[in-house]
Amino acid sequence: MEIEFKFSIPPKRLAAVKAAARRGGSSAIRLEARYFDTADKALSSRGIALRLRKEGEQWVQTVKAMGDGPLDREEHNVTLDAPSPLARPALHAGTRAGERLRAALDSADGPLVETYRTEIDRTTRDLAFRGGVVELAFDLGRIVAHGGSPQEKETPVCELELELKEGPVAGLVEVATQWAAQYGLVLNTVSKAERGERLMAEHWARPAAKARPMASAKSRKQFLQGPNLQRAAVANCLAQILANASEIVEGSGDATHVHQLRIGIRRLRTALRELDALAPGRFDPAWEAPLVDAFRGLGELRDRDQALDAIGAELREAGAPPVGEQAARAASASPFDIVSAPALQAALVALMGFTAQDSGPQEGEALGPGQARKYLDKRLHALHGKIHKDTRRFASLSAEEQHSVRKRLKRLRFLAEFVAPVLEGEGGKFLESLQPALSALGRLNDEQVARGIYREMAASDPQAWFSVGWLAARREGVVKATKKALAKIGEPPRFRRI
Repeated sequence: MEIEFKFSIPPKRLAAVKAAARRGGSSAIRLEARYFDTADKALSSRGIALRLRKEGEQWVQTVKAMGDGPLDREEHNVTLDAPSPLARPALHAGTRAGERLRAALDSADGPLVETYRTEIDRTTRDLAFRGGVVELAFDLGRIVAHGGSPQEKETPVCELELELKEGPVAGLVEVATQWAAQYGLVLNTVSKAERGERLMAEHWARPAAKARPMASAKSRKQFLQGPNLQRAAVANCLAQILANASEIVEGSGDATHVHQLRIGIRRLRTALRELDALAPGRFDPAWEAPLVDAFRGLGELRDRDQALDAIGAELREAGAPPVGEQAARAASASPFDIVSAPALQAALVALMGFTAQDSGPQEGEALGPGQARKYLDKRLHALHGKIHKDTRRFASLSAEEQHSVRKRLKRLRFLAEFVAPVLEGEGGKFLESLQPALSALGRLNDEQVARGIYREMAASDPQAWFSVGWLAARREGVVKATKKALAKIGEPPRFRRI
């Protein structure tokens, strides 16, 4: 299994990165690879890549598959005695990557065919740190896709990978942090194989990555070990964050990527806050500030877009006169600027490293399964009790206090999702009971944001007062509907016996 970071290189930093990669004992090699899949995309749809690559004069067949964490990749390589026109999956039998390949091909419709190729000039060098070595690989070239047709399409490749060859993960994290800061590198999990698949698609649009259910451990006791749950929850959040952030780095302007990235960051902040007591001191407090900055910046983008699009459409249906909404949109930073901020990149690198490291000397300070169960049960009921109390007086709360209820309800939801594998019924009914209240609170928040935006517009455009008044007239009804939805929240589920 490889442990690596992969970065995109900003065009203005390319010359500096190229020079740095060629320093010292670097070596250069030409890599020409052919990738294979079936007509129904049995491999790519499962995150598997199968390739034949010529490395200098040597041919190597490789299968890659997703691992268990954001830094992990299952990989198996076989050196071939002679070039082969077709891939031979049987060469990977008996390996984890090979088993995933075999399972995918067993359900495929049709044989393997070549779909695209890569032409890459790679520069490598070893970067030593105390106790280990990191291999740097700087790739510059192109991907050419044909999918079996005579017409070809291509896209450039310009990326840098840092892979741990020897030593502790902490050393890799330190090296990656230094290089990212010095050269403005930006994490990007989109692989060459995925770029090839995108070239072949007529209209490519990756849906925004939503939160995945937490995976169960072999035993409930193992799941509830403090460090285990901490690592698993952080890795679960990072899967959502990195997938959406990478699409933004690739140039996506889709608002759903921004929205789901923000949800991923909120989930991660909940994990850092609610799970810290399971193994005190393992979460770095320095992670919080850049996550907060990114969350707020993305929130400004999302809230303004939601207010000006969804609620703006309702206002126009109600007869609102046109106002200058474009100026309100232009006030925010771009999603790419937010994602590529050096402080956020450093935090994400450190968090990715955290998920791949052993618990270390602080393992003895962690809560055992029984203690963790009691603590988590107490936190679920404490959050639920505070929400229940606020529900009774919801109409009398200020707008800021009502928004706090929404944030608390989200923490309750995410915490329940983190521990779902050890809840009765995996917390399904309880989580379903939260959704109407979350939707109602979201609507209340959207209207509150919209009212502020249109009030700002009214300072220079009197026609915006219609929208301000329309939203103000709706507030009482929306508040009543929200309180009604909050009252229907179920009781927190019980934990299973361990």
